[in-house]
Amino acid sequence: MFLVGLTGGIASGKSTVSSLLRELGCPIIDADVVARKVVEPSSPAYLKIVKHFGPEILLENGEIDRQKLGQLIFTNEDKRRLLNSITHPEIHKAMFKQILFYFIRGYRYVVLDVPLLFETRRLTRFLNHTVVVYCDPATQLLRLMLRDGLTQEQAEQRVAAQMPLNEKRGLASHVVENSGSREDTQRQVLRLHTKLEDSVEFLLVRAIAIATAAGLGGLLLFAAKLLVS
Repeated sequence: MFLVGLTGGIASGKSTVSSLLRELGCPIIDADVVARKVVEPSSPAYLKIVKHFGPEILLENGEIDRQKLGQLIFTNEDKRRLLNSITHPEIHKAMFKQILFYFIRGYRYVVLDVPLLFETRRLTRFLNHTVVVYCDPATQLLRLMLRDGLTQEQAEQRVAAQMPLNEKRGLASHVVENSGSREDTQRQVLRLHTKLEDSVEFLLVRAIAIATAAGLGGLLLFAAKLLVS
């Protein structure tokens, strides 16, 4: 099994592509979902966040007010680093557990849906492939305005706050063009899925894991490389 990173930009259609991959049977690990889960009440990260940021960042039901916490760290680099130092290890630990679960079940590849994949670069070294969901700037603005009820100026400010899609596009090994119809996007996703499913990269990763567990790393690693050469 190998890992595929999926990312995009605001209103680029990443969620659509993620849903299409899931419909094709691909296991998806959504970093945003994991991030919300690791800060649930009574979790280790939750307790640390309340300790450092105070109970004023909590909602009436005891959950963390993500909007209030976001406003608190938005203009304070030290607090942002502190929050990241609390949450990121827990997020990565939870994601690793899910990856291991899918590995044991024999999947050929797993998709890590990570909005800030190229901004943080913490996970890129573990990925065999990276996929960017791209749409042209005019389409992105229009979709964002319609989706969130924003003015053009507000939409432009939100887009400008992120890494440009063109820059992400240049860093990716695969690009899904999502400026057109859903049907066109669906055809691209199907081609991508077929290409990844047909890849034999999973054999190398699986052989290394088995070799490590069996203590025969050198021999099996050589054999696995022969399989994919």
